[in-house]
Amino acid sequence: MKVVILAGGLGTRLAEQTEVKPKPMVDIGDKPILWHIMKHFRAHGFDEFVIALGYKGEMIKRWFVDEVALAGPMTVDGTGGILRPGRRDAENWVVHLVDTGMQTNTGGRLRRLKKYLGNEPFMMTYGDGVSDVPVGEVLKHHREHKKLATITAVRPPARYGGLLFDGDLVDRFTEKPQTGEGWINGGFMVLEPSVVDLVESDSTSFEADVLDELAKRRELTAYRHEDFWQCMDTVRDMRLLQTLWNEDRAPWKT
Repeated sequence: MKVVILAGGLGTRLAEQTEVKPKPMVDIGDKPILWHIMKHFRAHGFDEFVIALGYKGEMIKRWFVDEVALAGPMTVDGTGGILRPGRRDAENWVVHLVDTGMQTNTGGRLRRLKKYLGNEPFMMTYGDGVSDVPVGEVLKHHREHKKLATITAVRPPARYGGLLFDGDLVDRFTEKPQTGEGWINGGFMVLEPSVVDLVESDSTSFEADVLDELAKRRELTAYRHEDFWQCMDTVRDMRLLQTLWNEDRAPWKT
């Protein structure tokens, strides 16, 4: 089963980083967040990816080319101009990198990938969010409900710590990992191939148009994930993810 990753947006709310690189290439530790997302899927047995490129897509292409070309030791024979690669240390996955336009909306990007997806169900997520969601269980949920689409529903991370009171005194501060303010679409979706046909044009929003239409048809189900999920919309989000990784507390690490 292929995994589609939408990685073409402008990332305007993370402008400090995305002026020079696309958001999926922003590093968490010494690897871009896109690599972290793919490693999570790979750990669950999914190893073929179709990545929808847009803004600064050439940088994503170059990163993958360099990862393969420079993986592991090599020998350079300067006299004969011969480069002899040594043991291969590259990731064992297949990645299709597809330009889907600079201004194309999320639905339009999916539509432009149609010929790469065939007539089989596929998974899809966004190139800026990590989670410890068991994607195999999401797929099982999808198959059991027999609907056209399944999203992973998550609770939005708390932006601020809470205060607990004892009368007028502050008893203690609390940093809640999740809020109780309902559910949002966290990506990590499973889609039947006919979902692509609901996309009318490049300007179609997958979220506002396609998912809304699926919900009206009662063809959209949700796998509820109560544990860790975090997107990288802002510098604060980026620093949180970097801290979790650097301190070896990253829940998504596989």
